[in-house]
Amino acid sequence: MLALYGHRFSSFTWKALIPLYANGTAFEFRDVDPGAEDGPANMDFVRKVHPAGKFPVLVDGETTVIEATSIAEYLAVHHPGEAPLIPADPAQATTARMMDRVFDNYVMGTAQLVVNAYLADAQNPDPQQVELGREGLKRAYTWLDAWLAENTLPPHVSLVTCAAAPSLFYADWVKRIPADCPRVAALREEALALPAVARCVEDARPYRDYFPLGAPERD
Repeated sequence: MLALYGHRFSSFTWKALIPLYANGTAFEFRDVDPGAEDGPANMDFVRKVHPAGKFPVLVDGETTVIEATSIAEYLAVHHPGEAPLIPADPAQATTARMMDRVFDNYVMGTAQLVVNAYLADAQNPDPQQVELGREGLKRAYTWLDAWLAENTLPPHVSLVTCAAAPSLFYADWVKRIPADCPRVAALREEALALPAVARCVEDARPYRDYFPLGAPERD
C-alpha cells in the first residue's frame, strides 16, 4: 500500500493528499506531528530520504517520491483514476505545469515570507518581510485575475487544483483576496467546495493554533 508522510496542516501535504482523495486511492497516512504516536519516527524517515528533511514524502513499495508536484505527477502515471491530474493534451499539460509553479512560487511561496517573519518573532515580525510578502500577494492576485479572464484552467481535479487550493486557502489568511480580483476569489471558493479539498480543510482544523498570524474565524 502507498504511504504518505506529512502533516495535516501543511499546504504541501494537502497538495499530495488532494489527488489521493480525489481518485479514492488507498494509502496510509504517516503523521509527522510530534504529538502523533509515530510522529518522531516518521519525521526521522523524512529527514533521511529528503535532502532538506521536508514533507510530503510518498512511498510506493521500493519507490520513494519527494516534492508534492512530483508526487502528483507520479500518482497520475502509476495510480490513475477519474481525476485527470495531468491533462492528456500536451499543450494543456504545459499550462497545468506552468500554473502549478505560479501557485507554489508566487502565491504560497510569497505568503510564506509573512509566515516566516511571524515564526521568527511573533511579537515583532520583520516589517520589511511582512510588507514584501503582502505586496507580493497583491501582485500575484492581480496577475492571476487577469490570466483567468483570458484563459481556462484544466478541469478539477488537476495538478493546478492540487497547487491552487492550499495556496489560496492559506494566502487569503495572510492577505485577503481583494474585491478587484473576483476571479481569484471565485477559484478559491470553487476549490474549497471540492470534496477532496474540503476533507483536507476539516482534517487540518484541529491544528489551526499552529498558524503564527492567528487563524481567522472563517473557512
